[in-house]
Amino acid sequence: MTPLGDRQAADRSPDGSVAAAFGWTIVRQSLARPYRVPGSMILLCALIPFYILIPSFLPPTTRHVPALALDDVLPLVPSWAVVYGALYLFLILLPIVVVREDALVRRMFAAYLSIWITAYLFFFLIYPTAAPRPDRVSGAGFGLWGLRALYSADPPYNCFPSLHVAHSFVSALACSRVHRRLGTVALLAAVLVALSTLFTKQHYVVDVVAGVALALAAYGLFLRQASPDQVPELDRQVAPALAVWVGGVVGLGVGVSWLVYVVGGETSFTFGP
Repeated sequence: MTPLGDRQAADRSPDGSVAAAFGWTIVRQSLARPYRVPGSMILLCALIPFYILIPSFLPPTTRHVPALALDDVLPLVPSWAVVYGALYLFLILLPIVVVREDALVRRMFAAYLSIWITAYLFFFLIYPTAAPRPDRVSGAGFGLWGLRALYSADPPYNCFPSLHVAHSFVSALACSRVHRRLGTVALLAAVLVALSTLFTKQHYVVDVVAGVALALAAYGLFLRQASPDQVPELDRQVAPALAVWVGGVVGLGVGVSWLVYVVGGETSFTFGP
């Protein structure tokens, strides 16, 4: 039997305090803590609808097409729409439940705001682009059903830089300040989101590169200075379990979507003009 003194020493966190034995109890304790909503979070939620409103109310006379030769090589793969939807939702929810320390929350939402405002003011209005979507898509299966849903929900404009990519990478980098290994997993998910935007023909390669660059700039300005030592040990301990919980919620959402597809009885689709 392990002596009490040795057990306490093994449970000590790096700052010298005795950490509680891990279990779902401390996960519930973490989620039950008050979440101080910063003003930047409210402002971000207010700005998100303008992603659709800008091309609707300020339609440009010319839309640019920043295509490269590589864009012509990359095929349309409808099944990537499922990856796109699932992992982007995962990276929206993950930092909300994992990043709980007040100062880091403020920095994270300041980073989000910086990428959205920069994209709106300096790109969407000045350099409006159109997505590389095909004029017509035909086929069958859950992947194509998801692609049709994606195309219906997301207008084919506001492509450069990719805000989906930028937002995903900011989320992953913010989570890395809480838990390094979880941050690595989140960065892998962000890379897959970036690839999915190419294989669903939502974005051009330059859109993705610009989105990653925008996220890295926001990270350098707001998140890099955040010391991981300021993150409570409780947050660090429960981060992987919370990630599994978020993954379960997203997986449930994908399962429900599949059931809707099956119950709908649609087996083949053709959409486009």
